[in-house]
Amino acid sequence: MSIIIMIIVGFIVGLIARAIMPGDQNMGIIMTTILGIIGAVVAGFLGQSLGWYAAGEPAGWIGSVVGAIIVLFVVGLIAKKRA
Repeated sequence: MSIIIMIIVGFIVGLIARAIMPGDQNMGIIMTTILGIIGAVVAGFLGQSLGWYAAGEPAGWIGSVVGAIIVLFVVGLIAKKRA
């Protein structure tokens, strides 16, 4: 059940990150979900290991969105280099 919740949360976080990030991101629902999941995992790991928040705190949502925005920015840089 936690995998399904992680996918749903990743999708929501990915949508929020794409809405906040300026510019045109040409990616579908699956890439948005993967982006959100990666951002949530990275931000969750860093936030908890640095002691900023514990698991299950609302600050984790904010950290997940920030992590997804960072991942989206990096993906945008890589896509520009390839083109």
